[in-house]
Amino acid sequence: MKHKPLKIDELKKLSKPISNVNLEYRRRLSRLEKVAVFISEKVGTIGFFFLILFWTAFWLLWNVFAPAGLKFDPYPAFVLWLFISNMIQIFLMPLIMVGQNLQGKYAEVRAETDLEINLKAEREIETILQHLENHHSLLRKIYKEIKN
Repeated sequence: MKHKPLKIDELKKLSKPISNVNLEYRRRLSRLEKVAVFISEKVGTIGFFFLILFWTAFWLLWNVFAPAGLKFDPYPAFVLWLFISNMIQIFLMPLIMVGQNLQGKYAEVRAETDLEINLKAEREIETILQHLENHHSLLRKIYKEIKN
């Protein structure tokens, strides 16, 4: 997209300070939205995966191999484990979806800001190139006059 090259003064007038989109976006989130983003970020880690893996392995192994009086969720049904696992899933799924939606909106804001910065840079580069061409033509004229 070509723009009409601007004079440096015009370019300076158009220039507005670039704000930190990261800080602005996080400031606008409500507390519940911040919780959803936090949970989405933590649940999607390998650490959370290993936490669930070890908890499940410990639970199942304990209730299979522990002494009879210490077992609290009898093999093979593991009803309590299934109930707790399902509750975790039921509560995490909507939170993860909310967090992902918020992260998607954040990505859109970042993309818009990146576009704005890129357009600003393009305008500045075109202006600089125009000024360089003008300087080059002036130098050429000076060189021709000196040569003659």
